[in-house]
Amino acid sequence: MSLLLNPKTYDRTHPDQKTTDIMRKTIEFFENKGLKSIKEEDQYGRWYDDFLRFLKKEQVFATLLTPKGYGDPDSRFDLSRVCEYNEILAFYTLSYQYCYQVTILGLGPIWMGDNEEVKHKTAQLLKDGGIFAFGLSEKEHGADLYSNEMKLYPQPDGTYKADGSKYYIGNANEAALVSVHGRYADTNEHVFFVVDSKHHNYKLVKKIFTSGNRMSYVGEFELCDYPITKGDIVSSGTLAWDSSLGSVNVGKFQLGFASIGICTHSLYEALNHSSARILYGHPVTDFPHIKNIFVEAYARLIAMKLYALRSLDYFRSASDEDRRYLLFNPIQKMKVTTEAMKIIDSLLDAIAAKGFEQDTYFETAIRDIGMIPRLEGTTHVNIALVIKFLQNYFFNPVDYPEIPVRDDPADDAYAWKQTAGKLGTVRFPDYRRAYEGIDLPNVNIFREQIDLFRDFMAQATPTEAQRKNLDYMLALGEMMTLIVYAQLILENTKLRKVEDELTDTIFSFLVKDFSKFALSQISNYVSSDEQEKYLQAMMKKPAINPAQTRKIWEEHLLPLVGTYTMNR
Repeated sequence: MSLLLNPKTYDRTHPDQKTTDIMRKTIEFFENKGLKSIKEEDQYGRWYDDFLRFLKKEQVFATLLTPKGYGDPDSRFDLSRVCEYNEILAFYTLSYQYCYQVTILGLGPIWMGDNEEVKHKTAQLLKDGGIFAFGLSEKEHGADLYSNEMKLYPQPDGTYKADGSKYYIGNANEAALVSVHGRYADTNEHVFFVVDSKHHNYKLVKKIFTSGNRMSYVGEFELCDYPITKGDIVSSGTLAWDSSLGSVNVGKFQLGFASIGICTHSLYEALNHSSARILYGHPVTDFPHIKNIFVEAYARLIAMKLYALRSLDYFRSASDEDRRYLLFNPIQKMKVTTEAMKIIDSLLDAIAAKGFEQDTYFETAIRDIGMIPRLEGTTHVNIALVIKFLQNYFFNPVDYPEIPVRDDPADDAYAWKQTAGKLGTVRFPDYRRAYEGIDLPNVNIFREQIDLFRDFMAQATPTEAQRKNLDYMLALGEMMTLIVYAQLILENTKLRKVEDELTDTIFSFLVKDFSKFALSQISNYVSSDEQEKYLQAMMKKPAINPAQTRKIWEEHLLPLVGTYTMNR
């Protein structure tokens, strides 16, 4: 089965009929709607009432986003199908996915909280077709929880009044409930509480217009003496703090699948256009540099999907004893989404002027793709998180049972039981396990680069001054990120029986990327002679194999031509 989504040939059979129906009916909804209609809505920034009616009719959010025990028998928070739905929505446009994404974020503090009454109310609101919002970020402080200015003021009767504003909040216009992060004014303790966007003390200040994601509503709202009872409070103290980070952990993970959906649709459109366009008497795809663009874009896209699916396996298998997802999730958020930017940029060189025409999907992708790495924590924030795991990843291995492919129909309850902190206790098995039994030229070269990086960290360890230089460490973090990215890709090539020529092609780009990061480290920072020696050794040339590139083009890409065009 192809790793790439193709709505025209979608034939995935899920363990239960309800899930299969949701995926197929969603595809049918968008294909019947057609590209022209979606593009018109995008250009005029129209709110998608028909989509919300569809979600209610088919009980999509109620089924996918209600944990077991709070909804109907087929409801469960199953990350396998949650993530697949993200990919399908973004395949059509990021605006639809964004509505789903911020609903997941808004539900996070509720499902992680300890207010059972609100949980059951939420389950009913989902059945009623409600969408949700996550009131965390503020205009002056972004998502800096330490500087949060939203306050709950205690009243003599034991209730509270909420005062403050939130900024850049998705679904702020129609959320059935908004999960709002603030502090108790008297104790400064963290708190999450829920408010109704239709309450008269909830003031919707404005819609924030963005170049992409136009159909969605990204807004600013104020709470002005909004009455809050204890029944509206979903968590306080440590639990509220953990709920903020845990909700973002779940939410940001979805963005990798959104990027994959956008890139997949863009690949089909660019390939169809380029193969049909005749220049100098030849299809554009006859030109060698165009073939190379498509081969690289395809290899990077498959790598994204392999990593995303494998990190999903680890997330679904997480527990207090196995928290490896805390490394893999930020890489999913940062690396998968930035790879998507590379793919869209390179495909634009193939599709050229056509990509800017308003009636193409590609024009939307150009605007949307760069937003994703900047949502739910910037790329730099996630790289800084990755660095914290470096010591244990390379130098303190432990044994864990092998994690299988996790596409079973389980309720992923741990997603809502996460606790923050103690990153230094997270351990990993020896990363070299992933390379066992594989003998491919570019995989072997990349393995050499990893060994050199490990020796660099052990023998030419960054000085105290270098470690305090966040810019320097972020650059090292790019290499660390790529090593982890490659590990999970390689694990999944075995599990999903990816062809050797495709695996080796993927690693040829990983070798080049790693070399680029090593050169950047030398070029931009002061290094000792010993450090520079290692960095220079890390700069390696991939094994170039024209016959292999030609095979990828002929056997993987050419068969995709004409297999998907969205209904007009």
